[in-house]
This record gives sequence, C-alpha cells and structure tokens, in this order.
Amino acid sequence: MEKKSAQEFYTVRGYQLLEQHKAHLTPSLEDYLEMIYRRIHEDGYVRAVSLAEWLNVQPPSVSKMLHRLAQLRLIEYQKYGVISMTDQGREIGKYLLWRHNTVHRFLYLLRGDSKRDFLEEAELVEHGFSRETMDYLSMLTEFLECHEKEYHSFLRSFPEGK
Repeated sequence: MEKKSAQEFYTVRGYQLLEQHKAHLTPSLEDYLEMIYRRIHEDGYVRAVSLAEWLNVQPPSVSKMLHRLAQLRLIEYQKYGVISMTDQGREIGKYLLWRHNTVHRFLYLLRGDSKRDFLEEAELVEHGFSRETMDYLSMLTEFLECHEKEYHSFLRSFPEGK
C-alpha cells in the first residue's frame, strides 16, 4: 500500500476499502466469530439457533454468515448441528474476544461510571483499532486499573465530573 501524505483523509468506508486486501473479515463476521468463540469457551459448544438468539438476528442471517466463515476455513458446521472452530478460527476468535473485553474495560475505567454498561459503545469502536493500537490500549487499561482510585479522584476534580 502506498504511504499516504499527512493531508490525505478518507471516509471510514474509504479507509476500510484501503485495508480491504489485508482483512477478509467484515465487522459482522468478526462479531459472529467472537460470539462463537465466547460461547464455545463458556458452554463447550454452540448451535446456530442459539447464535441467532445471542446476536439478536434471524436464523437465515446466521446461516449465511456461518457459510461465509466456513468458506474462510474458520469454522466447521453441519446444518442444525454443533459449530466447531478450526485452529485459525480459535486463534482469531480469542483475539476478537480479548479486543472486545479490553475496549469494554477501558471505556468503563475511562468514564468511571459503574452504573453504565459500555457494551454498545465498545461494539461500535472495537473494529476500528489496529493490533498495535490494541496492544497500547491494553497497557493503558492495565495502568488505569492499577491507578483507578487516583484516576477517579482526578476525574472528580473537574466540574460535573467531566
């Protein structure tokens, strides 16, 4: 890929198209793979009908996405059967869950608001971070966790907690 000058800007979709050759997974496919990994890790197995419930989508949508993930050789499944992950699928799924949890924890710590769940916000932003940025975000999150009291005290020093 050509190096962009500092003055070149693109829309979000434009950046996605520039990086399209690097990634075969869309944000939606990532969400499916992350949930499959999460449920297999927690429950030991996952079926398409359960996946539809957890992701709040219709079963035909799940079938279509499972077919695409199988074409990418990230999962194996038979219609109405248990979904299993390939080694590569497990590796990517583990990373996707780590990325989600890191962003979610960071947003919680950043805002210092235990009454609010940042799930929606985490879902919206997690797909845009590079692996390198995620590594730094993870380190910053660990730092905030170690210094949570001091950081929350710092937050309270601003008018109206801002």
